[in-house]
Amino acid sequence: MRATVMFGAGDVRIENVPDAHLIEPTDAVITVTRACICGSDLWPYKTMEHTDSGRVMGHEAIGIVEAVGADVRTIKAGDLVVMPFAYSDGNCIFCHEGLQTSCIHGGFFGTSELAGAQAEAVRIPQADGTLFVLPVGKDDALMPSLLTLSDVMGTGHHAAVAAKVAPGETVAVVGDGAVGLCGVIAARRLGAEQIIMLGRHADRIALAREFGATDVVSERGAEAVERVRELTGGFGVHSVLECVGLDESMLTAISIARPGGGVGRVGVPQHELMPASQPAFYNNVTVSGGPAPVRAYIEELLSDVLEGRIEPGRVFDRVIGLDEVPAGYRAMNEREAIKVMVEP
Repeated sequence: MRATVMFGAGDVRIENVPDAHLIEPTDAVITVTRACICGSDLWPYKTMEHTDSGRVMGHEAIGIVEAVGADVRTIKAGDLVVMPFAYSDGNCIFCHEGLQTSCIHGGFFGTSELAGAQAEAVRIPQADGTLFVLPVGKDDALMPSLLTLSDVMGTGHHAAVAAKVAPGETVAVVGDGAVGLCGVIAARRLGAEQIIMLGRHADRIALAREFGATDVVSERGAEAVERVRELTGGFGVHSVLECVGLDESMLTAISIARPGGGVGRVGVPQHELMPASQPAFYNNVTVSGGPAPVRAYIEELLSDVLEGRIEPGRVFDRVIGLDEVPAGYRAMNEREAIKVMVEP
């Protein structure tokens, strides 16, 4: 089968790789009908050291189940399913607590240990706990929004939950990528009265406003902090959604949180230490978040997608075939596209 393989920074190719197949009795194999490129895929695209074996990329997908292992009970061949970016058994103590990204038998797609989904097919470990059967056909018009449930919509929602977004309160979103835009949707969905988007790309800002952002701050650093405080009576916001992962973005997030506020961080950290520890401490700012347990959120968010109350699929502004994936990486890296959907 064909798959997207990253061999090093800037080196993405479509290669023939061994077919996805069942290994464990709890596995399933799906034929991928929709996948996409994630902003987090751009970190290795910029920094990955060269390897001869490469890494099959992709951790977001919708597909049709082709085969299931002997121990799979809730998934069957022919089901249309969404694949969260992490696999989980659904039975361990952390899964029962709604933290599937910490499953003791779990892991992540698109790593050196498990091939990803920017491919014609993908193996799904722990299929019963991982996959979610969708109540639509494979060509449904809602497919883009349903695909966001595999990562970016669930991750934006997780940021909002971690930051304790509440009705009538003020929220800031740091980062105008797909996750940040979905964070705007999540904040509005949870009842925030004022939503400040920190970003500077015109197409993304326009979409953020359509999603519910009430204010936009295009400045950075100290100027951004000053501007947010001006918009909030000098106090800062109740909740900050940090959707980037850099030191500067985290410093900004903590600096614009009001005393007693919260920061929900979902941008993959690119540094070992967290900045602004002392301001966070002295202002009683809670910092929470991490890899979003999107499997826990799918059912809740699905109903809003099906009823048309949210349209997170609008973050996709380019659709390509599998052969065009290397160009898709370049487009996202150069900010020519917000998020690229792949139809293998």
